[in-house]
Amino acid sequence: MDFLTGEILYIDKPLGWTSFDAVKRLRSELIRRTGIRKFKVGHAGTLDPLATGVMIVCTGRATKRIEELQAGVKEYIATLRLGATTPSFDLEKEIDAYYPIDHITEEKVREVLKRFQGTIEQVPPSFSACKVDGKRAYRAARQGQEVELKPKTLVIDEIELLSYAQDEIKIKVVCSKGTYIRALARDIGQALDSGAHLIGLQRTRVGDVGLDDCLSIPQAAELIKTVEIEYPDWYQEIKKGS
Repeated sequence: MDFLTGEILYIDKPLGWTSFDAVKRLRSELIRRTGIRKFKVGHAGTLDPLATGVMIVCTGRATKRIEELQAGVKEYIATLRLGATTPSFDLEKEIDAYYPIDHITEEKVREVLKRFQGTIEQVPPSFSACKVDGKRAYRAARQGQEVELKPKTLVIDEIELLSYAQDEIKIKVVCSKGTYIRALARDIGQALDSGAHLIGLQRTRVGDVGLDDCLSIPQAAELIKTVEIEYPDWYQEIKKGS
């Protein structure tokens, strides 16, 4: 493999890891293997620490393809708890309010989900990497400051109910870049005349890349340690300046 000129790795990001954690681990392995301290590694699409699943990691000159790869359609499996909300719309923060759920039926859930298919407007979560006045929104939100974010236009190609219980639903979402599933959970809760927050999220596809195509972090690290690496002609020059 030619990590120096550019390779693309498909990773199944584990629970609790930030996307940066995954990139940092693989970069460390590449530095250790090649001896180049300034090794370019990036990812195509952030996953929250509380989410798992497909993450695309690019090395070397393949990092120039990040924007192209980020544009791929995403598929998620999301589990929502009904009747309760959190400030972060997921499990990062404690429940801050409870709502009635006795009126919610499976039929009502299916009807509500239909409203979110197609082109929609979505206000991103305050606990997100969106910028407000040049600063990341989550920094202000975690300091207890009010954050006002503008709605964004996005496309949900498919939204399907996979399982239903009165206080919990599981859905499949196929959507465009920039969709916040946490914000979708918030909006679904409101549309049900109740509340909701995300309690589980797995990204199962990015473009044509599915979970079956992915390596775990340990598998990717082992690959870097053991695979035969092609070194381009300019390798020695870069190593000198590393």
